[in-house]
Amino acid sequence: MAGVLLWVVCPKGNATALLSLIPRSGKHKRCRVHQKVKFSTGVSAISSAVANPARSSEEKVYDVVLKQAALVKEQRGKKPLDLGTRTETDGFTDWDLLNEAYDRCGEVCAEYAKTFYLGTLLMTPERRRAVWAIYVWCRRTDELVDGPNASHITPRALDRWEKRLDDLFEGRPYDMLDAALSDTVSKYPVDIQPFKDMIEGMRLDLRKSRYMNFDELYLYCYYVAGTVGLMSVPVMGIAPESKASVESVYNAALALGIANQLTNILRDVGEDARRGRIYLPQDELARFGLSDDDIFRGQVTDKWRNFMKDQIKRARMFFDEAEKGVSELNGASRWPVWASLLLYRQILDAIEENDYNNFSKRAYVGKVKKFASLPVAYGRALMGTSKLF
Repeated sequence: MAGVLLWVVCPKGNATALLSLIPRSGKHKRCRVHQKVKFSTGVSAISSAVANPARSSEEKVYDVVLKQAALVKEQRGKKPLDLGTRTETDGFTDWDLLNEAYDRCGEVCAEYAKTFYLGTLLMTPERRRAVWAIYVWCRRTDELVDGPNASHITPRALDRWEKRLDDLFEGRPYDMLDAALSDTVSKYPVDIQPFKDMIEGMRLDLRKSRYMNFDELYLYCYYVAGTVGLMSVPVMGIAPESKASVESVYNAALALGIANQLTNILRDVGEDARRGRIYLPQDELARFGLSDDDIFRGQVTDKWRNFMKDQIKRARMFFDEAEKGVSELNGASRWPVWASLLLYRQILDAIEENDYNNFSKRAYVGKVKKFASLPVAYGRALMGTSKLF
């Protein structure tokens, strides 16, 4: 599990002390904490709520959306949690170690997602720390199959990582960074399913390098990116004045994740091809007279340009759908989401500016455009809830 331990920053002694900091009172009823804390071990079976092959991917994913929305609805009907209240556990009242865990999550976010990190500074301290914890867990999970130790990762290693996830949701974190997420899920109506589904996406990367149609690709995009939106909405919160349905806000969050992953795929065609992976619908390639061989040759032709125009159009449709929900989020949470959306959307513009050469040219948004986007994102964040629902 060398890849799993990439982000471990404390010895087991500190981790043991951290375990006593996960509160038992005021927890969501799905996040049971045991009186005696244990470190995680063992292997769990693969489990996903979206495993019925007889239905379309969108139908499968929507079931998960409805479940997450129901949790948030339930929480909105209750008295808001006092997230700043410190709960004594087992006589341990020194919260320095847990604060250190959250601070470390913030450092990782600042290092690898600078623009998003800046946006989180406008959020309340509690929401900000929770978002950092979710970001770090997602990054650690992604590093398992895309990081420096990816060649050593096996399906069994992902099973062990999923067992660790089960344990941290039960209040038994393995290390410092797990402790931050364990504390977060004890305070917010966050369900475990999107986290498990992200791990399922990592399993797909180990065994699958082609996608026959967009239905298959959509499910993959949900697993590795759409899940992030479902994890984050309960933490970011929905504006009290919002008239939008909870389901519509979740759908917008899902759409943003799908849009971002489609953009990643279109940006990284050449890089992925050099690793033997093609994340483009095979049937759509064939419809434009293209094949895997054309991808591996890496030549920009009229067929390729027409294909890319079609792919970019679809990604922009998902961004359009995502925009409908950002303004419905809690006011303090909108800026980082708007910034992420606007910056990622500009990557599609960059692909066009490169004449659709995503084989040897990497599309990116320059620093000037990035900084120019921040006040635009901030302005949109201030506009308040929309009337689109």
